[in-house]
Amino acid sequence: MADPVVEAKQTFLQRKLPIGSIGYHVFLASIAILILGPLGGVTAAYMNYALGFFVGGQVLAGILGSTVTYFYGPEGKHGANYMQTMAASVASMAAMGVLIQAMVWLGMERPATWLLITYFLCIGMFGVGVGMLYTPILVDKLQLTYPSGLAVANILRALTDVRLLRKSVGTLGGGIVGGVSVSWLVHRAGLWMEGLKEKPAAALTWAATFSAVTFGGGMIVGARIAVSAILVGGIGLLMRPWLIANGYIGPDDPYRKIGFIFALGTILGAAIVDLSLLGRDALKKVREVKAAVAPADTGPKTNVKALLIWVAFWGIALAVVATQMLNVPLGWVVMAIVLAFVFQMINGISQGITDQNPISSAFVVTVLLMGLLGLRDPLIGLMGGSILLVSCTVGVDMQQDRSTGWRLGSDRSVQFRYQMLGVVFGAVLAVIMTRVFLDGFPVLNKNLFDHPELRLTEARGWQSAMTYKFVGVLNTLNKDQTKTLSVMGLGVMVGLTIEIIRKAVFKNPKYLAWKTKNGTTKAADFTLDALIIASPYASSFGGFVDFESSVWWGIGGIVASVIAWRRKPEPVAEGAEPLPEDMSGTSLVGGGLIAGESLFVLWIGLKSLYERGVLSKIFGG
Repeated sequence: MADPVVEAKQTFLQRKLPIGSIGYHVFLASIAILILGPLGGVTAAYMNYALGFFVGGQVLAGILGSTVTYFYGPEGKHGANYMQTMAASVASMAAMGVLIQAMVWLGMERPATWLLITYFLCIGMFGVGVGMLYTPILVDKLQLTYPSGLAVANILRALTDVRLLRKSVGTLGGGIVGGVSVSWLVHRAGLWMEGLKEKPAAALTWAATFSAVTFGGGMIVGARIAVSAILVGGIGLLMRPWLIANGYIGPDDPYRKIGFIFALGTILGAAIVDLSLLGRDALKKVREVKAAVAPADTGPKTNVKALLIWVAFWGIALAVVATQMLNVPLGWVVMAIVLAFVFQMINGISQGITDQNPISSAFVVTVLLMGLLGLRDPLIGLMGGSILLVSCTVGVDMQQDRSTGWRLGSDRSVQFRYQMLGVVFGAVLAVIMTRVFLDGFPVLNKNLFDHPELRLTEARGWQSAMTYKFVGVLNTLNKDQTKTLSVMGLGVMVGLTIEIIRKAVFKNPKYLAWKTKNGTTKAADFTLDALIIASPYASSFGGFVDFESSVWWGIGGIVASVIAWRRKPEPVAEGAEPLPEDMSGTSLVGGGLIAGESLFVLWIGLKSLYERGVLSKIFGG
């Protein structure tokens, strides 16, 4: 018989949907699929169209999911973890809609909705399998840090405190309301300016370029990362006349038409240094694990045989869909699948140690390798590169989520099922959401790489930097690559040099002791780190977007850092861990601003489709 005292203390959810029951998992999955996943998916998709990068939404999903699982007590953290796992998978897949936009820019007829969903689903399932296959190595044996996974684990633990939960939800909600409100004001101001007979003042023109997504993104990363984009964007703006005069860009082209190639080069140069060090650190980890008396208990062991069957099945399904339905030659598909195994290991180690998942680099390197082997068709390069982009996104995300679950003690097999369902729904949402944006905002169908003049008129506010660099690299396959390769080579050398200097300076014990001596040394450290030898990963943003976006990005970072500097640090209880930066007030407000503008723009797009009578056609073939 049930203990009446214990039963009286249980919440309504604990009585009706006990932990582990079928109803419990249906309840959590429904919230993740119907609310948290679409919210993260809309945000991720819009961020890619508006800027060219996205956030996975783990923090947002973790906080909102904890409002439900809080009623289950401390053990509710596992349910919140399952929900954020599924929601993050949905968001990551939804962001992959930029690949469809790239197809349109390249003049490829959009395949049928069901075919695109099937293709994304096959890549996603294949990527999840490979990511899970590497989990016993990267998470269990090497026990890599995975900083974002650690942050999410700390957040889910902390949110068992109802006061902290209310404060976090309130801050995030305030940011969302602010994002919607500011976006509406900017939208109305833009319509008003279009009706003016005379050219508006420069101040009004600049104000019209404001984006809550850009500003909010800067708030999340802070000034140390954000301000370098202003510097690089300013240099690009100053060099534009020289670039035009020497034939690198046309008279109407923005500096980013060649700047993105240089920026990619700097990232690759820095990656050479980091991957070399990562390999050294990974070998060191292996030796440490071998020297350990006994491995840590990491829960249920992975069924490698079952995973190999899973990976083989979805790899074959992917090859069939790509070759028989999308007309991609088998050789290029096999090459992309093999490279997916290589890059998932490389990117997984990178994410585990540096919190960077260089998915764009995986795409670009794959296309360049295909070009060196004789590929000249950009459309085939896009389809092959898609395998790397999607699989590295979901596979590395799988590893990061496993690290969170490992720290919380969540059931790994249950978490895998949630992620699998997230990929399924994410594949559907990716295609449908892309059609909503491309049909609701026709300018997103226009190739900004070939028509840069549009950036000053109807395409203002739509950077599409990820699509821009993908199409730019793919265009090099059937053109003279001399200038492109020379600019990228220069970028590689610059990135390589800067990253070597950064490692030598910022890891030097004497420098570490000097930089915190007083206010002057702290300011000098900031100037050195953020501007003089800024990280190529951070500064490259200025080469991917227009100068206005770089400025708002930098201002957002400056505002957040000033607020953090002036704010008194909250006391931490003895023995407790300080809250991760992801839960700082400025970070939550920034995330809310991004979500708010994303929702507003989605509403504008749906309203446009409804008024034009084409909303019902979106689900057509």
